[in-house]
Amino acid sequence: MTTGAEWNIRASKASQRAVNPIRRIVDNLKVAPHPQKAVISLALGDPTIFGNFKIDESCIEAVVSKFRAHTASGYGPSTGLEVARDAIAKKYGTKTSPLTANDVIIASGASGALELAIGALADEGQNILLPRPGFSVYETLAGPKKIECRYYNLSPENSWEIDIDHLKSLIDENTAAVIINNPSNPCGSVFSEAHLKELLRVCEEHRLPIISDEIYGDMVFSGYSFTPIASLTNSVPVISVGGLAKRYLVPGWRVGWVLIHDRNEILKEVREGLISLSQMIIGANTVIQAALPEILHNTPESFYTETNLQVEQNALLSEEMLSRIPGLRVIKPQGAMYMMVEIQSDQFKDIKDDVEFSEKLLGEESVIVLPAQCFKYPNYVRLVITPPKERLIEAYERIENFCHRHHI
Repeated sequence: MTTGAEWNIRASKASQRAVNPIRRIVDNLKVAPHPQKAVISLALGDPTIFGNFKIDESCIEAVVSKFRAHTASGYGPSTGLEVARDAIAKKYGTKTSPLTANDVIIASGASGALELAIGALADEGQNILLPRPGFSVYETLAGPKKIECRYYNLSPENSWEIDIDHLKSLIDENTAAVIINNPSNPCGSVFSEAHLKELLRVCEEHRLPIISDEIYGDMVFSGYSFTPIASLTNSVPVISVGGLAKRYLVPGWRVGWVLIHDRNEILKEVREGLISLSQMIIGANTVIQAALPEILHNTPESFYTETNLQVEQNALLSEEMLSRIPGLRVIKPQGAMYMMVEIQSDQFKDIKDDVEFSEKLLGEESVIVLPAQCFKYPNYVRLVITPPKERLIEAYERIENFCHRHHI
């Protein structure tokens, strides 16, 4: 009988390079929740967890009708059903950045779309520029491909705008693309048109394409507006990424897309590469794709308005309650569903950083927050602000009690 020691089967080097920074940190937290307090998670960016955010019923009916028609259960084209791609193009094209179905590739969620975009633009040995703090999946997708990640700073003092000078200092002959996330996870920030134009000038000067992660597009609060960066340029090629997950509150439906904005045919070869890469998974969920025309174009406007208002009210509550807690500094969010809070460790007697704060908070109060070291930004924590109001209030009261106990 053979033993395991006689088999020399190893994990591939690519798989060993696939690291999720969130899992790397969270899985190493050393404490369990308080046994006598129910867990309240402010960590997972899934708006469906508590049941207070739901997709509009018209979207469900659109999907059910496709099931009952028995016309969308087979394989579709790897790039997506044409009716779905056409619906996406009509929804997200603008007067200054028009789209056709041929400019759309449908993927398995926005993360699948990001994998296509990164894989089509960057080669082993090249580098991509990523936001810090920024969504950790960019690094996870780049690592197995041996693409170097370089991180440009976002400034909390300027509502998390890009430090343009720092970004410029990272560019060299091996830079393949700049990735932005607008509105931002984890920051909850929304870039102004003026700031986007500033970035576009840099990318035009250095001949760099932009991958714009816009999965939270239009999820903005009063006084702010979302502008697709592709609508502001006729020269810089932009690959925009979007999907149903956040705006329509259905992350489990796994339908995202790549939008190719290339009015000067600079990305002709990249477009072919995106199509080739899309063939690796034989396409995304065809039933949801078939329902996209109805979902994107017939969902009542009140659904979007009410969703944004509900998140904004939670943001206002969060800012009000957390701002009065000693040792914390809230950076006001402008959109998406997140808030970054600074941990002023010099005001605590026995908490040295964001990881220890998160760890002790879990053990003492059963409240889960993400240490921002997950986003390469220590001494902050990210909060998800989509739980029901009563759960947020309870969580923040526990955080307040915790901070008072540990404050100097």
